[in-house]
Amino acid sequence: MKTTPFTQIHIALGAKMHEFAGYNMPIEYSGILNEHDTVCQKVGVFDVSHMGEFWVEGPKALDFIQNLCSNDASVLTDGQAQYSCLPNDHGGIVDDLLVYRVNAKRYLLVVNASNIDKDWKWCQEHNAVGAKLVNASDKTAQLAIQGPLAQATLQKLTDVDLSQIAYYHFAYGTMAGVENVLISNTGYTGAGGFEIYFAPADGAKLWQAIFEAGAEFGILPIGLGARDTLRLEMGFCLYGNDIDDTTSPLEAGLGWITKFTEGKNFPSRSILEKQKAEGVKKKLVGIEMIDKGIPRHDFDLVDAKGFVIGRVTSGTISPTTRIGIAMAYVDTPFAQPGTEVFVDIRNRHLKAKVVKFPFRK
Repeated sequence: MKTTPFTQIHIALGAKMHEFAGYNMPIEYSGILNEHDTVCQKVGVFDVSHMGEFWVEGPKALDFIQNLCSNDASVLTDGQAQYSCLPNDHGGIVDDLLVYRVNAKRYLLVVNASNIDKDWKWCQEHNAVGAKLVNASDKTAQLAIQGPLAQATLQKLTDVDLSQIAYYHFAYGTMAGVENVLISNTGYTGAGGFEIYFAPADGAKLWQAIFEAGAEFGILPIGLGARDTLRLEMGFCLYGNDIDDTTSPLEAGLGWITKFTEGKNFPSRSILEKQKAEGVKKKLVGIEMIDKGIPRHDFDLVDAKGFVIGRVTSGTISPTTRIGIAMAYVDTPFAQPGTEVFVDIRNRHLKAKVVKFPFRK
């Protein structure tokens, strides 16, 4: 398995380790519920160094992105980030990603760890404009410092005024004596906070400084288990579960990042335009249990007569409400909030209802 600059730190802290996307990653330290609550109420730190980073450079950088990504990157200004996806040739999704504009000739694409090789190949094969592409995944480390006390923690370590970095914006600065750290007001938890990018060699120094700065706030290391429950409560898609090569961004509720503006020629644009005009046959929705039960990945959803009308993509007991929640694709007639559905759990049809995201208000 691959390692990150923090793998030995995780092991020394007693983390429960497991393979994820080819990396030896921490699943939990003090327990998923405790870690989840810590991020919601205080501050927690995630090792996300397994994510992929591609630089797109040169005068054709924007043209490359506009021809590949669903969102309209032409609206970005220097120091701004954007959520987007890579549509495939059949209306599905190669991956979802973040696009960072450093300047007009330099962009950073941050992709999912499980898709680094696939995405890199896709980018190279679809570089018709001749942009310069650099795969910096192995030369980039990343930590996500998340929670309401994340800003107070990090502000101790940098002269950059973090309060001036708006949501989905970023700045470069020195942090804990480490120069040229990319500090991004983004995250995958819904609890607020920052994601920082830096050279792997500086990882241990930054980790120690962050935990010393956050000690008074009850800072904890957080594993992938709580990362999953936090994103699920917000209704954030996880690639491979809620979106993949067979699901369209419109089905997944990502129409807001699928722009058909002039000059955008991403793959399967015509297919997605047709879906927008005619409507989709299934939609990704939130499911909240009424009966007691835990909806799990791949469980069927049925109607009152027992006919299958959908499938759970992600599910758990909400650490916040202690109620079973799920993300699921359902046939469009059943997608309206308040609609009663049933989850097939071991041949028992347990009552649930369709709700709007997020589950955690």
